[in-house]
Amino acid sequence: MVSSFSASIATWSARRRGAARVAAVSLASGLAVAGAFVTAGPAAADETAPSSGGATATMDGLKTYGAAVLRTDGQEQQLTAGLFEMFVDGGGTLQTYCVDVQNPTQKDAKYQETPWSGTSLGANEEAGRIRWILQNSYPQVNDLAALAAKAGAKGLTEQDAAAGTQVAIWRYSDGADVTALDPEAEMLADYLEKSARSLAEPAASLTLDPSAVSGRAGERLGPVTVHTNADGVTLTPPSEATAAGVKVVDADGEAVISAGDGSELYFEVPEDTADGSAELTVQASTTVPVGRAFASDTRSQTQILAGSSASTVSATATANWAEKGAIPALSAEKNCAEGGLDVTAANQGDEPFTFELMGISYTIDAGETRTVTIPLQEDQAYDFTIKGPNGFAKRFRGVLDCRTETEAGASGDSVQTLSEPSPATVGGNAVADSGADLAETGSSGATPVIGGIAIGLVVIGGTAMIILRKRNP
Repeated sequence: MVSSFSASIATWSARRRGAARVAAVSLASGLAVAGAFVTAGPAAADETAPSSGGATATMDGLKTYGAAVLRTDGQEQQLTAGLFEMFVDGGGTLQTYCVDVQNPTQKDAKYQETPWSGTSLGANEEAGRIRWILQNSYPQVNDLAALAAKAGAKGLTEQDAAAGTQVAIWRYSDGADVTALDPEAEMLADYLEKSARSLAEPAASLTLDPSAVSGRAGERLGPVTVHTNADGVTLTPPSEATAAGVKVVDADGEAVISAGDGSELYFEVPEDTADGSAELTVQASTTVPVGRAFASDTRSQTQILAGSSASTVSATATANWAEKGAIPALSAEKNCAEGGLDVTAANQGDEPFTFELMGISYTIDAGETRTVTIPLQEDQAYDFTIKGPNGFAKRFRGVLDCRTETEAGASGDSVQTLSEPSPATVGGNAVADSGADLAETGSSGATPVIGGIAIGLVVIGGTAMIILRKRNP
């Protein structure tokens, strides 16, 4: 929850690192399968932005913040730094800090809970230290007197605590040479930076694995495993699926009424069911783990979770069935380590499944699962459809956003910027109603700000190197 910053910045000096201790994350509440829909006959074209499940939220704005100074190439820029607030679809609120100092945060941008591997954190060796900072500072630690004592500060306001925490995060997320303007906030930032130790990425609030299965009519398709921090799962079979005879069952074929983390679910499809597909949506009310990343396909600044109320989270799994022939199941996930999109194709039919992507043909043998990594440029938009037998079609679309602007600039990529008025005055805790929260720049609070939005939507085309990796079905 820091200010959104749009600064055209080049290199940043990395800062010192150290060690300390970690706090546990507590998560709770119940799940409910909201529904599933079954389509008889050929599977319809599917429009999908890659998602691993979890919370979906809308950015509201910067709420609690102070001032910071960013130094680059001998110049100084004054920024707002602190906590953002987002509203969760279906209910709940999230508090976040940003992990991409140079990009703007767009008000009302949609965000999806995302694995670190799908963001700039995936390639950042210091990401685990950011999680430690989140767990050991404001707002997870709301005893500001105790926090000030640890940092050696005389005292901390909420604005100081938010600004100091954001500054410490930027030093690890962006390698930024940045300091808090308030001396007490700066002492907190130094303490957090020096004390931080690396922690593992937190688990998702809710996922279904795998998110796509396939098989013949007359079989149980799956399993689909529930992974969640919620206490329990309640399944409500949809009327559409019941009418078609398709049920969600356990490994013994018993209709599922309740389940929990680790439960395995199956789609039971009667033998005489026409070729078709079903989609199961699972919802939960739970606390999203601190340290989960949130990304937006609108190129709004990547966020990392600092606090969560009980919030609605969801995940979906699809099933595709046929009587014979190739029976594909497709899913996709951003892979920032490889700089592309992983498309996983499984075939549980009795014939090979062949599809074409970017002018290259791929064949998935019966019983095989294969992952194709499609290389993409940073900020590149993608939109493609993979087709199969019996009218099967699966569409994938989104934008690859894997690097901070500092990393992009270091690689020689050019960044276009847009100028916007400052959304907030340093030192307050209200955000003006503007399209983006931008960094304040210049020598005083009255200086205009320059905002930058990286633009690079490029149509997929030409020939590209495709990386293939085998996965167990």
